[in-house]
Amino acid sequence: MANNDEDRYVVPNKERGGWDVVKEGHERASAHFDTQAEAIARAREIVENSGDGRGEVRIQGANGQFRDSDSGSKNETRAKDTR
Repeated sequence: MANNDEDRYVVPNKERGGWDVVKEGHERASAHFDTQAEAIARAREIVENSGDGRGEVRIQGANGQFRDSDSGSKNETRAKDTR
Protein backbone atom coordinates (compact mmCIF):
# COMPACT_ATOMS: atom_id res chain seq x y z
CA MET A 1 0.00 0.00 0.00
CA ALA A 2 1.22 3.51 -0.81
CA ASN A 3 2.41 5.96 1.76
CA ASN A 4 0.55 9.31 1.66
CA ASP A 5 3.82 11.05 0.74
CA GLU A 6 3.76 9.08 -2.52
CA ASP A 7 0.27 10.27 -3.52
CA ARG A 8 -0.34 13.45 -5.50
CA TYR A 9 -3.55 15.40 -5.97
CA VAL A 10 -4.56 17.47 -9.01
CA VAL A 11 -6.79 20.26 -7.72
CA PRO A 12 -8.26 23.45 -9.19
CA ASN A 13 -6.57 26.69 -8.09
CA LYS A 14 -9.39 29.09 -7.30
CA GLU A 15 -7.11 32.12 -6.78
CA ARG A 16 -4.91 31.97 -9.88
CA GLY A 17 -7.00 29.73 -12.11
CA GLY A 18 -5.54 26.61 -13.62
CA TRP A 19 -4.53 23.45 -11.79
CA ASP A 20 -2.13 22.57 -8.98
CA VAL A 21 -0.28 19.37 -8.11
CA VAL A 22 -0.14 18.96 -4.32
CA LYS A 23 0.66 16.44 -1.58
CA GLU A 24 -1.99 15.68 1.00
CA GLY A 25 -1.76 18.05 3.96
CA HIS A 26 0.66 20.48 2.30
CA GLU A 27 -0.17 24.11 1.65
CA ARG A 28 2.19 24.80 -1.24
CA ALA A 29 1.72 23.31 -4.67
CA SER A 30 4.63 21.42 -6.16
CA ALA A 31 3.53 22.54 -9.64
CA HIS A 32 0.95 24.80 -11.32
CA PHE A 33 -0.43 24.48 -14.86
CA ASP A 34 -3.00 26.15 -17.08
CA THR A 35 -4.65 22.85 -18.04
CA GLN A 36 -5.72 19.85 -16.03
CA ALA A 37 -4.09 17.50 -18.54
CA GLU A 38 -0.67 19.10 -17.96
CA ALA A 39 -1.13 18.84 -14.19
CA ILE A 40 -2.11 15.17 -14.43
CA ALA A 41 0.94 14.40 -16.56
CA ARG A 42 3.25 16.12 -14.02
CA ALA A 43 1.57 14.37 -11.08
CA ARG A 44 2.17 11.02 -12.80
CA GLU A 45 5.85 11.91 -13.28
CA ILE A 46 6.20 12.82 -9.61
CA VAL A 47 4.55 9.58 -8.47
CA GLU A 48 6.84 7.54 -10.72
CA ASN A 49 10.02 9.39 -9.72
CA SER A 50 9.65 10.23 -6.04
CA GLY A 51 7.21 7.50 -5.07
CA ASP A 52 8.90 4.80 -7.17
CA GLY A 53 5.54 4.20 -8.87
CA ARG A 54 3.77 3.12 -5.68
CA GLY A 55 1.53 6.17 -5.21
CA GLU A 56 -1.76 7.34 -6.61
CA VAL A 57 -2.73 10.38 -8.65
CA ARG A 58 -6.08 11.64 -7.39
CA ILE A 59 -7.92 14.07 -9.66
CA GLN A 60 -10.51 16.64 -8.65
CA GLY A 61 -12.93 18.16 -11.11
CA ALA A 62 -13.54 21.90 -11.41
CA ASN A 63 -16.34 21.53 -8.84
CA GLY A 64 -13.88 20.17 -6.24
CA GLN A 65 -15.27 16.62 -6.22
CA PHE A 66 -12.86 13.76 -6.92
CA ARG A 67 -13.62 12.39 -10.35
CA ASP A 68 -10.83 9.89 -10.97
CA SER A 69 -7.62 8.33 -9.68
CA ASP A 70 -4.69 6.72 -11.40
CA SER A 71 -2.34 4.18 -9.83
CA GLY A 72 1.41 4.38 -10.24
CA SER A 73 3.13 1.63 -12.20
CA LYS A 74 4.09 -0.38 -9.09
CA ASN A 75 0.62 0.00 -7.62
CA GLU A 76 -1.29 -1.46 -10.56
CA THR A 77 -3.24 -4.69 -10.50
CA ARG A 78 -3.67 -7.02 -13.45
CA ALA A 79 -7.43 -6.47 -13.42
CA LYS A 80 -8.66 -4.10 -16.12
CA ASP A 81 -10.08 -0.78 -14.92
CA THR A 82 -13.75 -0.82 -15.91
CA ARG A 83 -14.49 2.86 -15.29
